[in-house]
Amino acid sequence: MPKSPQSHLDPRQPLVVDTTKLPRQPGATRALNRVVPAPADLGVEMISVPEGSDVTLEMTMTSVSEGVYITGTAAGSLKGECGRCLNEIDKTFEVHIAELFAYADSTTEETTEDDEVGRMSGDLLDLEPAVRDAIVLKLPVTPLCRPDCPGLCPDCGVHFDDLPADHSHEEVDPRWAALRNLSNNKE
Repeated sequence: MPKSPQSHLDPRQPLVVDTTKLPRQPGATRALNRVVPAPADLGVEMISVPEGSDVTLEMTMTSVSEGVYITGTAAGSLKGECGRCLNEIDKTFEVHIAELFAYADSTTEETTEDDEVGRMSGDLLDLEPAVRDAIVLKLPVTPLCRPDCPGLCPDCGVHFDDLPADHSHEEVDPRWAALRNLSNNKE
């Protein structure tokens, strides 16, 4: 996640938060509840949050001496395909987010490393990197439509659920394949 200061944040962007109404007194809190459209490319190769779909944020902003600490959840829907059988996956997700956004002028021990903490731009902070990291890190690299998905037959490509229990393919040792062709020619 890029943690460098955001110099030109647009407060009209759905994941940019204006903290003007949050007092800069440690311990002050404000609720942050909103539904935002999912940004592009929010996922991994086989499963992702559809671009523009609703992501529900239920968070609390807390003033701390270094900046603003945000905790809460992000929830929404996932679409993709099973890594074993290629069936469509349509699930929901909920992830926990806890992120510190340091004031631009904060130089405490916790906020001196630029790559360790997000920075605010004035009273604005960008939640997209924190939301993106929380969601993408929670996604499975190989999603399954169900935990016991048997997958596809490697020989014929048919889903094992659609095949009889005694399904098999004749396996011929390639060293004997030429002899098999000889016996087929006599008929």
